[in-house]
Amino acid sequence: MKKRFVATVSGALLVLGLAACGGSGAGGSTDTASQKPGDLTIGVAMPTQTSERWIADGKAVKEKLEAKGYKVDLQYANDDIPTQSQQVDQMITQGADVLVIAAIDGTALSGQLQAAADKKIPVISYDRLIRGSQNVDFYVSFDNYKVGVAQGKSLLRGLGLENADGSKGSKTGPFNIELFAGSLDDNNTHFFFQGAMDTLKPYLDSGALVVKSKQTKMEQVATLRWQQEAAQKRMEDLLTSSYNDGAKVAGVLSPYDGISRGIITALQNAGYGTAAKPLPAVTGQDAEIASVKLIKDGVQSSTIFKDTRKLAEQAVSTAESFLQKKTPEANDTTTYNNGVKVVPAYLLPIHAVFKEDITKELVDSGYYTAAQVAAGKTK
Repeated sequence: MKKRFVATVSGALLVLGLAACGGSGAGGSTDTASQKPGDLTIGVAMPTQTSERWIADGKAVKEKLEAKGYKVDLQYANDDIPTQSQQVDQMITQGADVLVIAAIDGTALSGQLQAAADKKIPVISYDRLIRGSQNVDFYVSFDNYKVGVAQGKSLLRGLGLENADGSKGSKTGPFNIELFAGSLDDNNTHFFFQGAMDTLKPYLDSGALVVKSKQTKMEQVATLRWQQEAAQKRMEDLLTSSYNDGAKVAGVLSPYDGISRGIITALQNAGYGTAAKPLPAVTGQDAEIASVKLIKDGVQSSTIFKDTRKLAEQAVSTAESFLQKKTPEANDTTTYNNGVKVVPAYLLPIHAVFKEDITKELVDSGYYTAAQVAAGKTK
C-alpha cells in the first residue's frame, strides 16, 4: 500500500512480536486464564466526553465487557494529557488485568506503558495508535487510510466530479476547495489526510480543484484536538484572507463531523446557504447525530460511518484473547508501525453516508432511530 507508513518486517519478527506481545500481555506471569470474569478488571481510558462518538465508544466497550461478567474501570480525560496519564497510572496501581486505551496524545504514555509491561498487563490501543513504545500489544481500529480515500471521493462526488460508482461526473470545474485535517498528535490524522490527498491529487494536478488559500500541507491545515471552535476560526480567517475578491468556496475537505459543523457555521455567518451563494460540499466523519441531521437537511454533504459497536466488540474479543493467554486475531500485521515496532491490528470496514444512505446505513442497522435523525439528537 503506497504512502501508508508501511513497514516491512521479516516473518520471524512478526511471529516473535505476536507471541511476545511487546514483553507484556499473553505469556505473562499472571494466571488470568484460570480466573472467572468477575475476578478480572479491564481499564478503559477514553480521551474526551466532548464528542458524542467517544461517549458512545466508552459506553459500548463497558457494556459489552460487563455483559460477559468483567469488571470495568472506564475513565474519560476531557482532552487533558496529564489527566489521562494519571488515570492510566491509577488503573495499573489498582490491578487492571488489561488496558484499553484511546490516547489523547499517541506519544505521551510511554511511562505508563512501561509500568504496564513490568506488571505483564496487555495494552490494546483503541482506534488511535499509541506511538513510540514497544509496550503496545495490539491495535483495534478502522482502515484509516481508506477513511481518507472515502472522504476524498465523497468530496469529488459532492462537487459532481465523480459519480457514486467512481465514474466521471457531469461537472468539470475548476472548483475552489479548502483542506482541513485533524490533530497532529493523533496518528490517525496522518492516514486520513494521506488517503484523501492521494485521491484528490489527480484533480489538483489537472486544475479541476484549486486550493485558493494555497494551504495544502498537513501542518498548515491541522486542527488541534479536533476542536470545532478552532475549525470555525480557521474557516473564518480563510474566507477573510483568500475569498475577499468575490470568489466562492465550492468544497471543503473535513476529517470529522465536529470540525465540519464549525466550518459550516463560519460559512453560514459569511452568507453561504442561499440560492445565490450555496453552501460548499463539506465532508465529515463519525456520523454524529447532529451532522446526520445536517446531511438529511442538505446542509452537510456527507460523513464517514464507522460502526463503533463493532469496534467495541473487537476490543472485547481482543481483551478476552489476552486474558485467556491466546494470540488475538489480526488482519493487518504490516501497516501500523508506531515508530518502534509494527503493532498487529484488526481493522474494520467503513461506509460513506450521503442523504440517500442514512436510512440503510444508520437507521436500518439500529445505530439511530428515524426519530433521532429527524431531531438531530439521541436524547
